[in-house]
Amino acid sequence: MTDLVSIIMPTWNSEATVYDSIKSVIEQTYPNWELLITDDCSSDGTMNILLDFAASDKRIKIFKNTSNSGAGVARNNSIAHAQGRFIAFLDSDDLWHAEKLSKQTSYMLDHNYALSYTCYRKINSSGEITGHIIPPGFVNYSELLKSNVIGCLTAMYDTAITGKVFMPAIRKRQDMALWLKILQDIDYAWCLPEELASYREGHNSLSSNKLKILFSQWDFYRNYLNFNPIKAAWYFSFYVWRALRKHKVHKSN
Repeated sequence: MTDLVSIIMPTWNSEATVYDSIKSVIEQTYPNWELLITDDCSSDGTMNILLDFAASDKRIKIFKNTSNSGAGVARNNSIAHAQGRFIAFLDSDDLWHAEKLSKQTSYMLDHNYALSYTCYRKINSSGEITGHIIPPGFVNYSELLKSNVIGCLTAMYDTAITGKVFMPAIRKRQDMALWLKILQDIDYAWCLPEELASYREGHNSLSSNKLKILFSQWDFYRNYLNFNPIKAAWYFSFYVWRALRKHKVHKSN
């Protein structure tokens, strides 16, 4: 019997993309999963799509925030309801490749890894490949402070080792904060060196606005980690340098 994987998905006005994201979960070769979706008060047709899926597949469970609270709160609500040994993350505009769960759970169990991530591709709104992300083979706490090399859509942690770990209650950089929390208690997070997910770049996403990214990262160092200005500037300089290098982003022809 395979271990249950709890998949955490937040939604907010995601009607244009969430169907494909959920389908990529349903099409997994690994059958023992539950998809826990918390909607953050969408005003479009997102909820109708979610309810249709839930009606046809009992592994899909739908929740809703009482007020618009951000993706971190939505994810934590889903984590609170999770029953699985493994916790994995997928946003409502991203996609998994069919063997993602099968390969990643085997990788973690074979090596007794607490936290893992994978390579992934970047796609545009039409689904065309725009780049490939190849993160380092492993990362520890101090190195992750310099650059968040763990793509949230690829991350998975094992609650049998870490317990159930929640995202800190911050609006931005919740994923990086979560990986840092886990890495405080383990030596390394490990990369499965296969491209097993697709990250959709959007014109309105935070990741499409470089200045907002830099501001939120500085704010993360100063106001979440409470680094003094010198320490924050030290890590921020690494972050900017590595962002420019894009940790081995290979543009597609």
